[in-house]
This record gives sequence, C-alpha cells and structure tokens, in this order.
Amino acid sequence: MVQILTPQGLWHDHPDYPIELSPDQLRDALEKMVMARRLDLEGTNLQRHGELALWPPLRGQEATQAGAYLAVGHLDQIFPTYREQGLVHWMGVSLPEILATWRASAICPWDTVATRCSAYPVMIGSSALHGVGYAMGIQRDGMTGHVETSGDLDTSQDAAVMLFHGDGSMSQGDVNEAYVFAAANNAPIVFCCINNQYAISEPTSLIARAPLFSRAAGFGIRSVQVDGNDIVAMAAVMREAMRRARAGEGPTFVEAFTYRMGAHTTTDDPTRYRTRAEEEHWAALDPISRLQSYLLDAGEIDRGWLAALDQRAEAFGAEVRAAIGQIPEPDLVAELGNVYVDPTPEILAQQQELTEWLAADSDLPEASASTDGETRR
Repeated sequence: MVQILTPQGLWHDHPDYPIELSPDQLRDALEKMVMARRLDLEGTNLQRHGELALWPPLRGQEATQAGAYLAVGHLDQIFPTYREQGLVHWMGVSLPEILATWRASAICPWDTVATRCSAYPVMIGSSALHGVGYAMGIQRDGMTGHVETSGDLDTSQDAAVMLFHGDGSMSQGDVNEAYVFAAANNAPIVFCCINNQYAISEPTSLIARAPLFSRAAGFGIRSVQVDGNDIVAMAAVMREAMRRARAGEGPTFVEAFTYRMGAHTTTDDPTRYRTRAEEEHWAALDPISRLQSYLLDAGEIDRGWLAALDQRAEAFGAEVRAAIGQIPEPDLVAELGNVYVDPTPEILAQQQELTEWLAADSDLPEASASTDGETRR
C-alpha cells in the first residue's frame, strides 16, 4: 500500500510516486477536507429535518476526494459516485444543485459539460461503462499522447477520465465489462475504487477473498493500492495514473483503502453490523487530523489559523442550509422530456397525460378540515 503521510503526520517520500506540494496547496487541501466534512454534516442534518429525501455520508473519505482533485487536469472529465459530494462541488457544481438531487427535486440539474462532472450513478456501478465510453471518445478525438506543456498535472491538449466506484461495485457485471473494454482499447481512464470496507452492510472481505487491486491485473490493467486516508499519497498516485492515461499509456486501477465513518445512507444503521472498537480504530486514522498534524509540526499553520478555519466552516455551513431555499420546484413534464434526446411517442403521450393530470389537480378545492378532525379535499 502506498503511503507518504503516516497517521502521526510524518512525511516519508515514496520512490515510485514522487510529489511536491506547496504549503499553500496543503493548506487549501486541509480546508477543502474540512468543508467537505461540514457539507456532509449539514446534508445529514437537513435530511433528519425532512428537507432532503436521502443523504449518503462521506465522513472519513475526505482525503480520497481532495487528493484526487489535486490530480484533475483542465480537460479531464469526472464520473463520481453519489458520495463524492466535496469533489463535485469543487468541480463547479453549486450547493443548490447538489442538494436538489437528494431532495428529489432533480435528476442531474448541473451542466455536465461546463463542470466536467457527470451525473451521479444511483444504480451501483452503472457509470463504469459510460466512463469507459467517454474515454474511448477522448481517444478517438486525438486528445491523448501529446507532449506535456504544463508540468506533470495536465497538458493543454490531452484529457482523461477519472471514474469513481465503490468496493461493492466490483461485484456488478457492468463494472467488470468496463474493465474489459478499457484494457482492450487502452482507454485513457483511471478507475478509482473507494474501498471503504463495506458494500452497504456487508464487509468487503465477504465479496473479495483477495485485495481488490489484484483483480485489475487479471484484466491487464495496471493497478495500485493506496492509503485513502493519506491525501498526499492519494494525490501522488492519482497524478501518476492520470499522467499515464493522458499520455496514451492506458488505464490504471487505484484502490483507495479508506473507511466510511458514517452510515451507508441516512436510512442505514451501521451499529447493526460493525463494532465500536472498529470505528475507534479508524477514527485514529482520521485523514483531516493527519494533515493537520503535519502542517502544525511543520509550522505552516497555527492555532489561530485553525480557529479562523472553524469560522469559515461555520459560514459555509450556513451557506449549505440557505441553499435549500434556492432549489426550484421540479418541472415534472420537462423531466419526462429528458429521458431521450428525441422523445418517443410513448413519452409524448405520458407528458400529455401528466399535463392533464396536473391541470385537473390544480382545479381541486384546497384541503379543509372536516368535523371529525381529518383533512379532506
């Protein structure tokens, strides 16, 4: 497993994954992780208050997202899972757009081209083939294999796909077919498997008797396992994987070994399938504390800086809560029109039926209380 920043916050260079990050980059990374955790806290609370239909917690996985973000180039396309809320926001998706999905007010309200961030795959593993197809399109458009012009992070001409999926997704046929297509076509894609130890309520050990990254080798895909709670190692490994993809050297499989500190979603109760001792073990490996310790010891931040960060996090939390009021009501008829590029006769008929139903519903009298205390129309 590739690790550069130890749980105690000590930096040890890795011979295969050299990386230089400035103090400003590391401070920004720490702030991004803190804000991602605050977004998660507010999202969970909003769901508990009935403002959201569902929320998938990300607590504990902040380094996988912030580290990956440090490897994103100007032309790369991101295919997230539904747990990459922080990364999605940093790619330019607004808070109301993120929350609208979990309020069930929209399917994908953001511009996936302008943000270079594709829609959430709510069906487990369903985006893997989409991502490989996109990568094959990049390849056929001649957007790989040029000489680098702006360092090791990105080029002015080359692009690649960064696709995320969970450990449980590796049991899905679509995901395995995606590996076959990626390997056979030498596609410019990086599969980032977030191994957070559980596929909903089942431990990874139940579905995988060997380390997940070892599976990719069987498909002919270069693979590596990285400490997903180490933001520096995540950035180093993802940068090298994306560099290879842009250079035309083929796909890479990255297993980010981390832990989901919260529930699978807000409908889940993790106390039913894991122990307090296990949770305490992983709490000691907290990715935010790890980077914070390093920066404090290096003299790059102090307690005053952290206090100011706490204030910014409070302000950001208020922004998240306020974003609920900025979500427009959904246009159900228009959503049906988004199913196909060219609506089929069946879709047109359904739109007409829905339009008539909504018109008839709006003509009904307002709800009123009856004498027996029940509400009737």
